[in-house]
Amino acid sequence: MTAPGAWWTRVPDPVVDAVVVAIAAADVRISLWDADASMAARSLAAFACVALVARRRLPLAVFLVTLPASLMQDVVFAPFAALFTLAERSRDRRLLAVCAVLFALASAAPWPPDDLSSHDRAWTVVSFFYTLATAAAPVLLGQLLQARRDLARRLIEIEEAREHERLLHSQAVLARERAQLAREMHDVVSHQVSLIAVQAGALQVAAQDPDFKEGARTIRSLSVDTLDELRHMVTLLRASGGRATELTPQPTLADLHQLVTTSGIDTELSGELPPDISPPAQRAVYRTVQEALTNVRKHAPGARATVRLWGADDGGGFGVTVTNTPTTRPSLPLPGSHQGLVGLKERAELLGGTFESGPAPHGGYRVSLRIPARGDA
Repeated sequence: MTAPGAWWTRVPDPVVDAVVVAIAAADVRISLWDADASMAARSLAAFACVALVARRRLPLAVFLVTLPASLMQDVVFAPFAALFTLAERSRDRRLLAVCAVLFALASAAPWPPDDLSSHDRAWTVVSFFYTLATAAAPVLLGQLLQARRDLARRLIEIEEAREHERLLHSQAVLARERAQLAREMHDVVSHQVSLIAVQAGALQVAAQDPDFKEGARTIRSLSVDTLDELRHMVTLLRASGGRATELTPQPTLADLHQLVTTSGIDTELSGELPPDISPPAQRAVYRTVQEALTNVRKHAPGARATVRLWGADDGGGFGVTVTNTPTTRPSLPLPGSHQGLVGLKERAELLGGTFESGPAPHGGYRVSLRIPARGDA
């Protein structure tokens, strides 16, 4: 495996094979330039060069095919290329050692075989060991590239394992934070809302004025609903992003009527939406109405509200508009994060829609959500 980004790594394999075959053919041509080689020797040498094309798929077979050419002529490059490819792909070191010995024998043995003098036999042995030492070069180089490729693959695996561990650690930290937030909401916020519900219930029983009694009943009802929402949020937080979060029921348009009737505000609900809008769009409409009515209850006591659902006949989109009249009595300063309208705008943008809010011409306040038909997909 070569270094990432090196230019030779981008050379296509057919081009490399063509270059290898050309060099092997040049080596054969030089070896047979002045030699009186037989037709069989020339044929074997040519076949050895052509066989190098298949060395990636059949490295051992191609190497064995090059041995007869090495035996009959001084052909070096073809068996070297085949031996290098075999060493790069094989993990059997005994096989590589045997192949190196076979190459050395084929190169050192005389052809045609005849009676050798003691001097020729000595040079044959010397040539054998010299060729054997030379054959170690492609074997070691091939094994080196194989080890480098394995090391690179191992480094990638280690990096993937470390990334997985970092992800698990971040998820564990997030789970601890969610659990801590769930405990705080359960132990502090839920407790305080429970006290509000209890006090409102006692006030409802003790009150004599019907309007006062109705106000206490509304406070108690809203406190109970808030406790249900808190329990729902605590369940989501403790789920820590697991499958329980995905399976938790979410508000839909079917819950919109109950939201309006239990808001504690004189509210008129009119119009309708297309029946086949997606769950995310339904939640966006529900949360828009919920936030708008909550703001009316907090900042415009005594005001009346109108919730108008609408859908374009030409399929151009749908939405909801919530309008309230001016306040009829002073409002109490209530704490707020001022993030509700920002969240509604973000919901609309995620669906490809628009969200607008501001004073109405008659002095009240108006909130409008519009979602295009494509955003409901």
